[in-house]
Amino acid sequence: MFAKNVGSIDRLLRIVAGLVLLSLFFIFPDASWRYYTLIGVVPLLTGLMSSCPLYSLFGLSTCPVRKA
Repeated sequence: MFAKNVGSIDRLLRIVAGLVLLSLFFIFPDASWRYYTLIGVVPLLTGLMSSCPLYSLFGLSTCPVRKA
């Protein structure tokens, strides 16, 4: 469905960043800014799918080039 354009290191960093941001939502239940941490869903999903819509839009890719 989506073309893979996120390499393995980029993917790992996105998943970790997404999980860290989402965990802050639960760690600080009384903070007024905690709902901003829900933006962590975006890097988490792009990491899990190995596809970033912005990379596609700009023609970027962090996947290694496959040799024929």
